[in-house]
Amino acid sequence: MIIAAGLSPAWQSVMRFSSLTPGEVNRATATWSCASGKVLNVAVALRHLGADCRAVTVLGGPPAVSTEGEFAALGIDLVAVPTHATTRTCTTLLDDATGRTTELVENAAAITDAEQRAFVTAYADAVASAKVAVLSGSLPAGTPHTLYRELMAVTPCPVVLDARGPELLAALGEKPLLVKPNREELARTVGATITCDEELFAAMEQLRSLGALWVVVTDGPRPISVVGPEGRCRLFPPPLDSVENPIGSGDCLAAGFAVAIGNGQAPVDALRYGIACATENCRSLFAGRLDRERVSAWASQIVIEPR
Repeated sequence: MIIAAGLSPAWQSVMRFSSLTPGEVNRATATWSCASGKVLNVAVALRHLGADCRAVTVLGGPPAVSTEGEFAALGIDLVAVPTHATTRTCTTLLDDATGRTTELVENAAAITDAEQRAFVTAYADAVASAKVAVLSGSLPAGTPHTLYRELMAVTPCPVVLDARGPELLAALGEKPLLVKPNREELARTVGATITCDEELFAAMEQLRSLGALWVVVTDGPRPISVVGPEGRCRLFPPPLDSVENPIGSGDCLAAGFAVAIGNGQAPVDALRYGIACATENCRSLFAGRLDRERVSAWASQIVIEPR
């Protein structure tokens, strides 16, 4: 069992435009909607990769009903603590004229102390027999920045932590197996300017010195930087002729890594598989809907370069 847990789910609206012009009335040529947000994206990816998984989160309002229905149809075990606040809606804008993707993000609404305690209890129950846990997403306003540390303290298995800033720093003492900020998030977390490889790897080593075993930094479509017990390396994803929607690719990386670790693969090989999942996700309209055969094909094309 792999657990995907987090407090910032979303209901996602995806809108396609033949051409998107800011400041003007834009009419979509097509629209879709689905459950999303980091925690739910990870769970969907885990399911499509064939993993036995469970999502633990909070949901409220009409999006809760829609998400529960979608997860039931996908066969994903969902533990959702009800909230008084309505789950946020985020919107993806796809511009066919430029190939650009624009994401409009609504912040997660605050939850009550009782709802937070119920979430922690639900997580502790779910993770007790897990092989791997993936903790991901920003924390709602008013949630203590130590929450991920609290969750990790009751986690008996390796943890993949996708967080940034104070909540990431607070959790490092619990020794996550892997943390995966992007380049901008890493700079803000350590309070440093990153303009070259030397500064990048120094910041990554700082997270390692505070407790993270492996540090992975993504930078859009560019190579992924890695620091771990075996040293430094870069992984080069295969080139794509076109990108349908890159949103959620980092979540798919985390899910693929967790699946591979759960299957006994070494961390660098697990990263190769995770990056293949992120690559495949770029070809899909909705996050996490991965094709396992294509993921395996992508994995064989990823190049590892020691640094």
